[in-house]
Amino acid sequence: MSRRVRTRHSACQTWLVSDALTTETRHVGATVDIGSNSVHLLVAGLAGHRLLPLLDESVFLGLGSAVVERGYLGPDSRAELTATLVQYAEVARSLGAESVTVLGTEPIRRAADAATIVQEVGVASGSALHVLSHEEEAYLMLIGVTEGLPATHQMLVVDVGGGSSEFCVVDPIRPALAAGLQLGSARLTDRFVRHDPPAPTEVAEMHAAARAIIADAPAARPDEIVAVAGTASNLLKILPEAALDGRLTRARLRAVQAILESESAATISERHLVKPIRARLLAAGGAIMDAIMERYGIDEVRVSEAGIREGAILAADHVGIGWRDRLAELVIGWHA
Repeated sequence: MSRRVRTRHSACQTWLVSDALTTETRHVGATVDIGSNSVHLLVAGLAGHRLLPLLDESVFLGLGSAVVERGYLGPDSRAELTATLVQYAEVARSLGAESVTVLGTEPIRRAADAATIVQEVGVASGSALHVLSHEEEAYLMLIGVTEGLPATHQMLVVDVGGGSSEFCVVDPIRPALAAGLQLGSARLTDRFVRHDPPAPTEVAEMHAAARAIIADAPAARPDEIVAVAGTASNLLKILPEAALDGRLTRARLRAVQAILESESAATISERHLVKPIRARLLAAGGAIMDAIMERYGIDEVRVSEAGIREGAILAADHVGIGWRDRLAELVIGWHA
């Protein structure tokens, strides 16, 4: 049986996917991902190489914008983050997770007070905060998508975040190639957008900037592109047929962009069930996705719900506390 639930944190979006663990499930894992836009919690049972999600929850904190504005989080933002992580740790443990893996991405990498953040989070939540490199982040998202299975074709997995974008290329015969670029939906919006909806000149500037930066993405000729995380999944919501099959073609993306460039964030939020603050960032996200498809000559992107959080749970389950030291090995797969 499945049901929706509410938590004490009113800003959170929560889905309880399953009320009970199956007899196949060995134990429960949990990961929190601190991103530029949102902080996410995933709690899942492990059954073989599959995850059975118990709770998938997020809250929009906008930490990336705070770091861009002043170079650090500061006491108020740190307190809000720490309170969120304490609550998430309590919820995860109540669902059976013995420990919670906390991952810091772009906002923590860039924050001048990162050391203080790591210390405060560890003391308050009882969980170590792992500040990931771009490469580690890319490896984890790939593991989340493949579930530890070896690649059968050349695949590019990309995560367009708020402050950065991560890329990981994998194929059956070569080592995985991972990289990160200083390009994200919030970063691009903050740089160019002053109107709602964005003015045509602002849209053109975002597209030009995205293409210029994407030129430095890893060289590859992928058979498939898989996009993970909030930017891609929220772009799907704008077009019902895309949301149904999880595919974003160039034609669909153009249709989505036309809507994003003609409707206000409030209208997009109301019509398409996207948070207003997230809706404001989607035109930039669309520009980045368009640049990625153009860069690699691919006319269709598959959008996956799995990513960094799933990857961290699977990696920690497979090799234990030393998972960070073995990511380059784990990314090629370990299941037959």
